[in-house]
Amino acid sequence: MSKNIKNKNIWIFHHYATPPTINGFTRPYDLGVNLLNEGYKVTVFAASYIHLANVNLINDKRLYIINRDSEIPFVLINTPSYGNSYLRRIVNMCVYYKRLFKVTKKYIENQQKPDLIIASSPHPLAMVAGIRIAKRFKIPCICEVRDLWPEVFFMDGIVKKESILGKLLLRVEHWIYKEADAIIFLKEGDYTYIIDNKWDVDQGGDIHLGECHYINNGVDLESFYRQMNNNMLDDPDLNNDEMFNVVYTGAIRPVNNVGNILDTASLLKDYKDIQFLIYGDGNQLGALKQRVIDEQLTNVKFKGYVEKKYIPYILSKSSLNLLNYSQKNYNWSRGNSSNKLFEYMASGKPIISTVKMGYCPLEKYKCGLSLEKDTPEELAKTILKIYNMPEETYIEMGQNGKVGARDFDYKVLTQKLISIIEDLI
Repeated sequence: MSKNIKNKNIWIFHHYATPPTINGFTRPYDLGVNLLNEGYKVTVFAASYIHLANVNLINDKRLYIINRDSEIPFVLINTPSYGNSYLRRIVNMCVYYKRLFKVTKKYIENQQKPDLIIASSPHPLAMVAGIRIAKRFKIPCICEVRDLWPEVFFMDGIVKKESILGKLLLRVEHWIYKEADAIIFLKEGDYTYIIDNKWDVDQGGDIHLGECHYINNGVDLESFYRQMNNNMLDDPDLNNDEMFNVVYTGAIRPVNNVGNILDTASLLKDYKDIQFLIYGDGNQLGALKQRVIDEQLTNVKFKGYVEKKYIPYILSKSSLNLLNYSQKNYNWSRGNSSNKLFEYMASGKPIISTVKMGYCPLEKYKCGLSLEKDTPEELAKTILKIYNMPEETYIEMGQNGKVGARDFDYKVLTQKLISIIEDLI
């Protein structure tokens, strides 16, 4: 790292970011702590309302608080809670956007001016604020695109692309890409979205594809293997070596299509040594538990919520790990940026994805299988394919995942980010 880069001050705007002590979106911390180790200063600006936990860390009139539970300060901006209300969630986004300007102005009074801002897009307003605040400080802004809004709205049918609102959202999105000093896409094929919209310079547009970069989510391998060895779970089902354990970890909501796993389990009831272990919580948990009782699915065990520190051990004790998605209402052709994918790879066990994704790591690293159709019949057939696989092939598939995970270690991903930062400052 060149001397003039050392001690440069990076601000990260990420609405849903959380310190490592809180379950949530830890990518800003994972990248930030590695930037810190390379000599940068890092501050994360997030919302006080924790998206995944339905908890608000500010319950008074304070504009913001500073969380110092980790090496990186988290400036938590006072934003309203929203629970399950979609309208209140939009209000929460708008408040975060509006207060970012006031908070950063006040925060800078006793702190070093930033040299660069990274604005991430759980929603686009964070990127709009990042660009505007960066212009105020006359510094570069990198926009990190997690999901392609408003495309997700168009695919869900929430907004019509040709409607006035749809056209307005596209104009805002185009403005963001044009004004950003660099763009980081989390999915490998997301840059094709710019080509599809004819916004690139080669088609007469105003966006240079050379300013677009790919840095996926990843896994802190050092932490993963430390937790795997130090945080063991006393779970007789998981630790039963006589059973072939199909493991799912994650939210239990309609979007996660967990009911499909139960349909698959029903098809495999005659295999007495195959069981499905489901770790997680969500608004469908009660209904699915009742299904297990009603349908007498003795090969399905709901394990409930577990602390994140136990996930590496759980994945390592599985026979295969299941990436369970729905093919509908999402464009999988551009890839996948699920944190879970890279944790699954690091576990050293074969993976099944219920969707056929583009730029697929399972195919690239030969560490798992993908379904052509997300039906219970296809999933059951694919589970049996791994169940009946020769031991040598089975072990090789798992080891391939561990090797592939090295490319997504946050230390490696941070070096990619540093190369972008150095080009700008």
